[in-house]
This record gives sequence, structure tokens and C-alpha cells, in this order.
Amino acid sequence: MLRRSIFLLTVCCLCLTATASLINQAAASGTFNVLTMGVDGYSTFLLGDDWRDKDKYAMYMGQKLAKYNYGVINVQEDFDYHATLYKYDNHPFRTATTGGIIVGTGLNTLSRYDWIDFSRFDWHQLGELEDFCFMRVRIDEGVYIDMINLDASSDIRSFNRAAQRSQIHQVQLINVIRARSDGNAVIVFGDMSLLYTHTRSKNNIHILTSQTGLTDAWVQAIGRDPLAAGTYIGECPQGVPNNIKCEVGDKVFYRGSPVINLDSTGFFYDTSRFLSPKNYPLTNHHPVRVEFSYTLTDGLRQSRLCGGPHGTWFNDLSSIPASPKLEYLTLRGADRLDGITLGLSSRQNFDHGGSGGNSYSLRMIPGDYVRSVQLCWGKKDQHTRIFYAQANTILGRSVHAGMKTEDCTTLTAPGGYGVVGTYGRAGDEIDRLGFIYAQQEDRWAPQ
Repeated sequence: MLRRSIFLLTVCCLCLTATASLINQAAASGTFNVLTMGVDGYSTFLLGDDWRDKDKYAMYMGQKLAKYNYGVINVQEDFDYHATLYKYDNHPFRTATTGGIIVGTGLNTLSRYDWIDFSRFDWHQLGELEDFCFMRVRIDEGVYIDMINLDASSDIRSFNRAAQRSQIHQVQLINVIRARSDGNAVIVFGDMSLLYTHTRSKNNIHILTSQTGLTDAWVQAIGRDPLAAGTYIGECPQGVPNNIKCEVGDKVFYRGSPVINLDSTGFFYDTSRFLSPKNYPLTNHHPVRVEFSYTLTDGLRQSRLCGGPHGTWFNDLSSIPASPKLEYLTLRGADRLDGITLGLSSRQNFDHGGSGGNSYSLRMIPGDYVRSVQLCWGKKDQHTRIFYAQANTILGRSVHAGMKTEDCTTLTAPGGYGVVGTYGRAGDEIDRLGFIYAQQEDRWAPQ
């Protein structure tokens, strides 16, 4: 029944089939939306409700998720009626359940877009089943946005504030964003269990936004500080809210990147969309929808990522200077691609992977730059890694390292753009690889 399993997510996130060439380029702008919703999937055995109503409500929710064609949906409390919810929804990409209320986390994602690098994390040392999930969603060719689903706690008023602060600040969400999303656009949406009207919650929100560069889409939508003098913001009542000027603990935070200018263009409580035929709310949470638009930064682009989900994340994007020019490229490899080094004319060097293998270098000459790179990948010790790379310039020069496999593709920059950086995952070898392109001053560049 499941369209996507965790196994497939972690080992089949490669690139394209052999001999393919990635010449399609991302549109310079686009739109999509996200929804976060607690689906109240607790067993009637625990709550004493009529199981037939709970199962029907899960059916209605699945139907409505499909009807409104949301881009990416993060659900929480998705426990004992998970199968029904998925049965009546039609999103092609889905996470596999971790189980019912006794063993599961209740966190799942349903999406119109594929993703890579899916991971689940526990809240450390809190003895809770809730956790948070990370994935890198591919909105378009070379347009990746890191998305996090989370369930912070079950009761805003009684939850231990020190533990909640630890969740968000000390070893949890902020550190994951710093380690895994350096240089990337990010959307965090789920049950944050934070309210500006609660002092410690407000402080935790400030910590999250100030240390990660995230913006609260609700605060942006209401256009003012919810705690400003003369402003009263209360919690949203049960039923359908009259407007968005009340607050819920379900939040959406976001930021762009040096290459993706991301903006929230609309914030909505979609409670009225999720009513039973008798007009009862299908869940005790107000579903939160945010509409997004994005534009790609003039002069910068990214390729698709190829390879596997192992190694440590790296991204040169935040360190690339204005008007970058590639001065030389070095590939290191033997049986596989061990490492890659790029040197810019600004004297910045980007070095990733290990030092093994033989080194092969190509120095740029006036008017030349790297426009395409062929990559091949395969399995080593059950891990998907990059086995081969060949960089090609517009003047017909090339450099390569490693060994070709049956699974290869060629990443090609837009016309007039050349390689100036990389991003991906690496350890002693290169596990996943993509390229950052910058516009070059070359009026004869192929289009």
C-alpha cells in the first residue's frame, strides 16, 4: 500500500539512469504550499471514543488531503488510523509509518515532490515517543528545500519548560539545522507547542529564529509583533477561526538560501476544509497552510544531487564570493572518487572528501570554464558512493578520476554558467555530489 518506504528513501536516492544527461534547467521562479496538521490518530481504546467515527474521520481527512492537492503535508499524531489516512489520499511520495501509539512517533509526510536524505531523530533524554524528521525535498531541478516535521510536546501548559528549551536550543533542532542545512533553504513545520503569549515559549521562538535565520510565517502574515503594546493575541478557539489573528501551537518557520529567494505569500487556518459531513472538525488541531513563492538568484544556480545518503553534509554556497571564477579543479580517485578540490581566482579553495587515490588537475585558461560534469555511482560496503567524475570545459578540455559504472549521468550548467562550487555528502570518499554554477562573462557561451 505504501508508495514509499524508509528503505527506498535511504538507498535509492541516486540521480538518474545510466547514459542520461541532465540538460533540463529549473524555472527561474515557482510556487508551492505546505500543510501541517495533527490528525488525532490516538486509539479509541485509549480515549473511549467510537472507533467507527475515528476511522471515518481518518477517511475524510485522507480524501481532503487529496482533494486540495497540497504540495507537502506534515502530519503528527498519525498512529492507529494511519492505514485509512493513506488509503484515501493520493500523494505519490510518503513516509512509512513507525507504528501505532505504543511504538510509533506519529510523524509522517505526504508529498507531491520527491526527496532525499530522509532521517528520523529522537528528542534526547526526554523519554518521549515524539521526535522530528528531516528530508531534502526536490521542488524542481536543482531546487532543494530542507523540510523538518516535528512534534515537540502534547500539552503547552504542563510541559516541562526546561526540557522544551533543551529540545529546541541545546542539542536538537538548531544543531540539526546548522549541521545538515548549511547553505540551504529550510522549512520547519509541525506541532511546535509554542505560543508567544507564554513567556518561555516566546523566548524559545526567539532562540530558534535568531540562531537559524528562520522567519515565523504567522507573524509575517499578521504583520506585527504579537506581543507589541496594545496588541492582544489569544489562542484560537475550537471550531473554525474567524481569521488568522489568533494563535495555535502548530507553526511554520522558513528561510531561503543564497540561491533560492523563498517567501511566504499566504497563511491560512484550513479548519473549514477539514469538517465532517455534519460540520464537526475532523481533528482537535487547526490545520495550518502556508503558500510559498520562490525565485532563483540572478547569476547562481545548482545542479541536481547524485549519489547516496551517507557521509557528512557540505555546501560551498555560503562561501562563494561575488563574480566567482574557477581557477583550477582537482579530482582524486582510483577505484572510486575519493575527493574533489576547487580553487577560485579569489584564492578561495573548497576541498571535500579524502586524500586517497591519484590526483588529476585542470587549470582554467582565459575564456574557459567547466560547464558539464559526468558522474557515475555504485555500491561499496552497501553504501552508494560516487565512483567516477569527468569535468568538461566549453573549450573541449577535460579531467577525470575514478572508475565508470553502469549508472552514470551528465550534469550540465545553464548556458553561460560554469562550475564554481560543490555541495553534497562526503567522508573518506565522495558519497553524494552536486554542483554550484555562476554566470560567466562569455558572450559565446553555448545556450
